[in-house]
Amino acid sequence: MKSPVRIAVTGAAGQIAYSLLFRIASGEMLGKDQPVILQLLEITPALKALNGVVMEIKDCAYPLVQNIIATDDVNVAFSDVSYALLVGAKPRGPGMERKDLLSENGKIFRPQGRALNEHANRNVKVAVIGNPANTNALIAMKNAPDLDPRQFTAMMRLDHNRAISQLAEKTGSTVTDIKGVVVWGNHSTTQYPDINHATINKVPATELVDTPWVRDEFIPRVQRRGGEIIATRGSSSAASAGYAGLEHIRDWAMGTPKDTWVTMGIPSDGSYDIPEGVMYGYPVTATNGKYKIVQDLGIDEFSRGKMQASLKELEEERDAVKDLL
Repeated sequence: MKSPVRIAVTGAAGQIAYSLLFRIASGEMLGKDQPVILQLLEITPALKALNGVVMEIKDCAYPLVQNIIATDDVNVAFSDVSYALLVGAKPRGPGMERKDLLSENGKIFRPQGRALNEHANRNVKVAVIGNPANTNALIAMKNAPDLDPRQFTAMMRLDHNRAISQLAEKTGSTVTDIKGVVVWGNHSTTQYPDINHATINKVPATELVDTPWVRDEFIPRVQRRGGEIIATRGSSSAASAGYAGLEHIRDWAMGTPKDTWVTMGIPSDGSYDIPEGVMYGYPVTATNGKYKIVQDLGIDEFSRGKMQASLKELEEERDAVKDLL
């Protein structure tokens, strides 16, 4: 059997983590032959609830779980971890400005970045799930100067999955029929779900749906899906976010399907005229634990405008937390 790998999950007593941890423990993220050590981080007031989650994981008697560490110490949680899923974040409260939200989350992700820098495995893969995910990931990355910036990513997979699901529902197809969707930009209402390169059973998606539907229904629906779920369910997305986080790490570690790409929030490198310095949603493929941006996709004028609008928001977020970078 393989040697166990250490996986850190923050906000580990929360709803998203609760939907995620049991799937990790079962082998769904890294494979049925990969033993794991779970290192679970929570704030001190939530440790009792976290201990209840630990009890439940133990009661499942998962063969792959070698050990579970529950802690409120970020340095303990990140010690020698190969994977870190940063789920815990401060939610936006009534009357809170976005700048205040960014600042409050900076107080979480700055020390987490430093702790990863000091204590994580040198090849650690970091996925930030807690919102605002892109800029939280940027803060963590900037505070881990000894790690490769490409080791830090933001989860855009939930948006990617939402876009595929909406397109499948509209066209009466299955999600496995659809290839080539991408969601550019920020995990926010400025994101741009793009189907210009998508196919459905090898037929261009743009031949199966009309432009008014794409622009007036599809794009806004995907952009605002999180709010729609809150209004309908009474609380924010949890199971879908947890599963998307699992898929994000799984495909990064194990490789993306050969015939398509996925969306990841990654450090911009100038591709598609997005300047360096933000964490931006790109189409990527992954092999052998490394991702690369899918290049040379055609970008029309409408798409360029949407991509730039999301870039502008990310640059504004970055500037709002420049003292934390």
